[in-house]
This record gives sequence, structure tokens and C-alpha cells, in this order.
Amino acid sequence: MNAKASTAAKPKPKTVPRLQQRYDEQVLKQLSGELNRTNPHALPRLQKIVVSMGVGSAITDKKNLDQAVDAMTQITGQKPLVTKAAKSIAGFKLREGVPIGCKVTLRGTRMWEFLDRLISLALPRVRDFRGLSPTAFDGHGNYSLGLSEQLVFPELNPDKFTQVQGMNVTIVTSTESDDESRLLLRSLGLPMKADDAVAD
Repeated sequence: MNAKASTAAKPKPKTVPRLQQRYDEQVLKQLSGELNRTNPHALPRLQKIVVSMGVGSAITDKKNLDQAVDAMTQITGQKPLVTKAAKSIAGFKLREGVPIGCKVTLRGTRMWEFLDRLISLALPRVRDFRGLSPTAFDGHGNYSLGLSEQLVFPELNPDKFTQVQGMNVTIVTSTESDDESRLLLRSLGLPMKADDAVAD
């Protein structure tokens, strides 16, 4: 009976996200060859992904912020933090401390799963998509992109989310080099345009 109980108590083995598995099995080897480094800890890796929405219309209608929070929860699988205005801007009728957006910081399994869905499901649904800019780095190896509407994520029901809401995605990497980060993200399948226009 004890043996049965101990068998039942065993936790299920964690399934490794598909994109993380690809990084471990293929991308690390590729980066090691291209960067001429044998130590895997010296190779660039993902640290976190920050997803944020600025909801300007929340000033006049709080329901829009509630809807954005709901959408981001469904997209990321994590409850977002509501962000507040840092200062008052009279021209926008904005007062300091008023809820004005939301954001989520993804790490580990959720980070890998979100990036996989972004690459394989969301970006291909963007209208007239021709690839991401290869220069949208911050000089420290971090990459940012913007989506004009949240409905490119198929898990959202368009009948429920009627308010079009854009969002920003920032991918934070372990390297300070934009070139190394670009190599990492391309190896993971992020669809960037050709390097012709890159001017560092």
C-alpha cells in the first residue's frame, strides 16, 4: 500500500517547451560554431520577455483596461500588473497615479511558450507582414517589437475583444551585443528582414 502511495505521489515529468528544446539541442551548437565558443554559459540566451499594453482610452472608460488585462492574461497565461501614470499631463486629461496600462514579465516555461506562439501563430497573422526590423535593438542586446492589435493571437475571441489594442514585446537576452542577440533570435526562428539595411 505504501509503495502504491509513493508511486501516486510522484510528480509528472515536466514537458520541455518545443522552442526551448530546439535551443538546447540545435541552437546552442549553431551559436557555439558561429561565435567560436565552447562554454555553453558564454553563449547568448533568453532571460525574460516583457509584454506591455498602453491603454490610453482607460482615462475615459475603465472597461477598456479591464478588457486589456483579460486579453493579456489569456495571451501570456499570467496575470498582468496594472501600470499607473507616472505624472499628470493636462493635455491628455491624465492625472498621476491613474491606471493607464498593464504589463507581464515572462520567464522560464511561459517565456518559451509565448515566444513559440508569437513566431509560429501570431506574426504570420499580421496583415501584410514582410518580416521584423533587424535593427530594433537597444544597444545592449535587447529587442523590441510592436503589434498593432492583440487579435493576432488566435486564443482571443474577436466577439469578446472588440476594442483594438496594440501591444509591445521586449525580448531581454544575456548578451550586451546586438549582433549576438540578432544571431540568437534568428536561430530561434524570429522572422527578421534581410541584413541589407542593417547599419550598426
